[in-house]
Amino acid sequence: MDEDSGQLHIYFGSSFKTSDFIVDSLLDWWNGLSIQEQKHTKKLQMKVDNGLESSGVRTQFLKRMVEFSDLIKKPIQLLYYPPYHSKYNPIERYWGILEQHWNGTQLIDVHTMLAWAKTMTWKGISPIVKLSQKIYSKSLSLSKIAMLEFEARLERNPVLPKWDILIQPK
Repeated sequence: MDEDSGQLHIYFGSSFKTSDFIVDSLLDWWNGLSIQEQKHTKKLQMKVDNGLESSGVRTQFLKRMVEFSDLIKKPIQLLYYPPYHSKYNPIERYWGILEQHWNGTQLIDVHTMLAWAKTMTWKGISPIVKLSQKIYSKSLSLSKIAMLEFEARLERNPVLPKWDILIQPK
């Protein structure tokens, strides 16, 4: 979700929600930006919910985010919400509106679900809705030795090392 413009991008998957699914969705979002938008972007700041797939200790997620930063040549700041603070996360407000929009509609198949998601609005704007057909493997992780290379690339805030991580591109 772009907090400045209010534009939502909703990615549904036909497989598991994994670190790879999350980063692949981010890459698809980035590739959908215009060249001008990409050039004017100085840094990506992501508010992350600290879920299993995207936590600040999830090796596969951090590895993929370092690779993503290198690919787009932009710094990425990961800002994590502490446990039980999801009410402050803007995306949680969006999910609440989507649930109200569905309001008991029987989502009998993927096409119905996607169609309903496309008809909701947030700040007067319809979301961009996509479906990934890729099959993702669960429980991928790096060994401690393999992770050393990527951990060295993470600048953890000394005051909040679990909640604020900056990744600089190579």
